[in-house]
Amino acid sequence: MKYTVGMSEEIKSTITEDIVKAFAELSGDFNPIHVDETAARASQFGKRIAHGMLVGSLISAHIGMRFPGEGTIYLEQDMKFIKPVYLGDEIRIVAQIKSIRNEEKGILELSTIVYNQREEMVVDGYAIVKVPVEEK
Repeated sequence: MKYTVGMSEEIKSTITEDIVKAFAELSGDFNPIHVDETAARASQFGKRIAHGMLVGSLISAHIGMRFPGEGTIYLEQDMKFIKPVYLGDEIRIVAQIKSIRNEEKGILELSTIVYNQREEMVVDGYAIVKVPVEEK
C-alpha cells in the first residue's frame, strides 16, 4: 500500500458569495443566515455564514480528488462545527492518515480538520475511506 500513517495534504479555498449562492441553489437550503444579509446581521453571528455542509462538501472534494485522491470512496464522515465560516473566509482543509484500518481492503481513517485564515479550527472531524488497492 502506498499510504502510511501520518501522510497528509492540505488545500485552501475562499468562501465566496458565488459559492454560497450555488450551494443554496443545489441543496435547496436558503436559510436566511446564509443568504440574507439583513437577517444574518440580526443573528448571533452578526453576518452571513457558509453552510456547514458546504464546508463538508469541500472536505469531500479534497478527499476524492486530491488526498487520498481519485477512486477513494467514503464510508463514513464525522464533523463537529467548532466556529462559523463567514463569507470571505479563506479556509485550509487538512486531511491526514490517522490509521490504516485494513491494508488488504484499503480502508483508511483520516483526520479532517478545517482552519480559517486566523488559524482557528472551524471543523474537527474524521473520515473512514476505501482507497483503490493494487491487484497482487
